[in-house]
Amino acid sequence: MQAITYHRYGPPDVLRLEEVADPVVGDDQVLVRVHAAAANPRDWHLMRGLPYVVRPQFGLRRPRTTRLGGDVAGRVEAVGRAVTRLRPGDEVFADVNTGGFAERIAIPADVVERKPANLSFEQAAAVPLAALTALQGLRDHGRVQAGQRVLIIGASGGVGTFAVQLAKWLGAEVTGVCSTRNLDLVRSLGADEVVDYTREDFAGNGRRYDVVFQLAGTRSPSDCRRALTPRGTLTLSSGDSDGRWIGPIDRMVKAVVLSPFVPQRLGSFLARPSREDLALLRELIEAGTVAPVIDRTYPLREVPEAIRYLETGRARGKVVITV
Repeated sequence: MQAITYHRYGPPDVLRLEEVADPVVGDDQVLVRVHAAAANPRDWHLMRGLPYVVRPQFGLRRPRTTRLGGDVAGRVEAVGRAVTRLRPGDEVFADVNTGGFAERIAIPADVVERKPANLSFEQAAAVPLAALTALQGLRDHGRVQAGQRVLIIGASGGVGTFAVQLAKWLGAEVTGVCSTRNLDLVRSLGADEVVDYTREDFAGNGRRYDVVFQLAGTRSPSDCRRALTPRGTLTLSSGDSDGRWIGPIDRMVKAVVLSPFVPQRLGSFLARPSREDLALLRELIEAGTVAPVIDRTYPLREVPEAIRYLETGRARGKVVITV
C-alpha cells in the first residue's frame, strides 16, 4: 500500500509517498481502508522535530515513528478476533495519533466510532482531534456552564471553529478572536461577538470572561488573565511560538506555575482519544448542532503541500487529505 513517510526531521520536502507493507491487525484492532485524513499542527511539529524538548520522546536525531496523520475516516475491512462491536463494511472515524496518511491503518477498536451519517469521509476526517480538543477543553478543563461568557482565542482555526459551536451548545455567550478576513466565518458559526485582533486588544478592552480558551496567538498567561473575571478560568491547548527549544510549552508551564498564586484557575491540557466523546460528537453533528469547516483538500501525494499550507497558520478550519 502507499503511505506518506519521513526518515529525518526537516521541512515538508522530507515527506515521501512510498510503498509500505500492509498493516497486520491485532486481536483488539480493526483494519480501516482510509478514504480521508486530516492534517494537524501536531504533524508539522513531528515532521520538523520541534520544539526540541519533544525529541527525547520522539527521537533525538531522527524520528522513531516514520509516519504522520492523526485523524482518519474510512471503511472497516477486517476486525481482530476480540472485536465484536464493529464489522467489515462499517464506516468509521478516529483519532489515531499517527499513521493516518496511508491507504490502510490498523487501529485499536476502543478508539474507533461510527462516522456521522450526514458527513462525507472528507468531512468526517476533519472532526476527531480538533473536535475532541474543543469539547474536552471547554467541558472538562474550562468547566463551561450555561450563561457564562467564553472567549476563544483562535476561533477560526481547526479547533476554534469547533470550539465556537460547542461553547454555544453548552449554553455560553461566546466571543471569538480572529483576524479581519475571518470575522464573518466566526459569526456564521454562532459567535455572539467577534474581536479582530489586528484592530483591538482583547486583554485591554475592559471586557471580562468566565473562561478564556487559548488556541492561537502568543499572549502570555498574565496577559490573558486581564480578560478573566476574578474567579475565571484560563485553559491553554496550544498557541504560536517561534521558539525552537520549548515552543508554546513555555506558556503552558507558566500557567501551571502561576495558578496557585492567583485567584483564577490557569491550566493546560492535551486532548485524549475517547470513543465516548466521538459518539457524542457524532450525535451533535447528526442533529445539526455542530459541523466541520474545511479550508482545503489535497490528494495523498500532495501531503507536503498540505503541511506547508498548514504551517502558514492561515487555514480557516481544517486541511483534509483524500486517499
